[in-house]
Amino acid sequence: MILDSGRWFWLVVSGIVVSLLYLLAPILTPFLTAAFLAYLGDPLVDRLETWRLSRTLSVTTVFLVIFLFILLFFLFLLPVLETQVKLFIGKVPAYIDWVVNVLGPYLHEHFQVDTSVLEVDKIKSVITLHWQETGGFIRNAIQTISKSGFVVLGWVANLALIPIITFYLLRDWDRMVAYIDDLLPRSIEPLVAKLATESDEVLGAFLRGQLLVMLALAVIYSLGLSLVGLEFALLIGLIAGLVSFVPYLGLIVGVSIAGIAILFQTQDVFDLFWILAVFGVAQVIEGTVLTPLLVGERIGLHPVTVIFSVLAGGQLFGFFGILLALPVAAVLAVIMRHIHDTYKRSHIYTIDGLEGEELTNYPEANDNVLKGQE
Repeated sequence: MILDSGRWFWLVVSGIVVSLLYLLAPILTPFLTAAFLAYLGDPLVDRLETWRLSRTLSVTTVFLVIFLFILLFFLFLLPVLETQVKLFIGKVPAYIDWVVNVLGPYLHEHFQVDTSVLEVDKIKSVITLHWQETGGFIRNAIQTISKSGFVVLGWVANLALIPIITFYLLRDWDRMVAYIDDLLPRSIEPLVAKLATESDEVLGAFLRGQLLVMLALAVIYSLGLSLVGLEFALLIGLIAGLVSFVPYLGLIVGVSIAGIAILFQTQDVFDLFWILAVFGVAQVIEGTVLTPLLVGERIGLHPVTVIFSVLAGGQLFGFFGILLALPVAAVLAVIMRHIHDTYKRSHIYTIDGLEGEELTNYPEANDNVLKGQE
């Protein structure tokens, strides 16, 4: 009987899916991580198949490339970043002293600002003690995991499951999509297929396009700042690149941090020119090469939507919610766009089939509206 009522059927299905996601959230993290990696890698697999490689060989190639990059990150990049963070935190007290000694007299003379109220010594001691207590990223992770044998087993199991699940999802991705499409009721299949295609374009524009732009900018910033001679080039370049999904935020953050760092390091104001040159060249490369090539004219997720989705997902479901946030946001964005278009074509928005722009050409329609209101 429930199958005869479409609304009740989909209501029950939606309720079951949401309940299962909520209850199984603690164990779904490796599956969502693997699905994320498989989603990123599937276009590459399809591209290799067009070169007359078998599906299995294409999947194996992409699979090895993905996990090679992940392995290189954890073996080489993460320790270097941790070292730079330690050096940067160690020099923060000196940075604070430099700012107070250089800007303090100027602020006091022109704006009557008393820098003593900032209690600089307490700020420096808090930063130093906090870093000494927390230690590095890797050591903290090892200490946290080693507190419980079950936690160790859970982490090991998740790390072992991710590559296995990723491989099988990559191999059967197209088959699963076709299977889901075949299960859809024929009456709604065209609409669902259209929404799914648009959702894939929106999500792909951000994940496959914008993420590549962010990583490319991080590399360009890091190399450019290294050539300038900045001590924390890798750390600052990575931060500026990762926040560049918000337009101009990466530029502002990168120039601000790098500018302060180079002034403290060399005490030469003219070195700011080289910092501006690095970020200026990077912006030109992004606008003329990276964005047109990697993102194109596709419309991805709005930066504010990305920020809100990630924060909301983390608040509701933890790390599992962070992984699920962007796909859900992409689907909701497409659905809201479809609802908006449907509303603009509905009789609620139009008058006798005439849209708002056409009413100016038909004064009698406005007269009818006024008569109806009377």
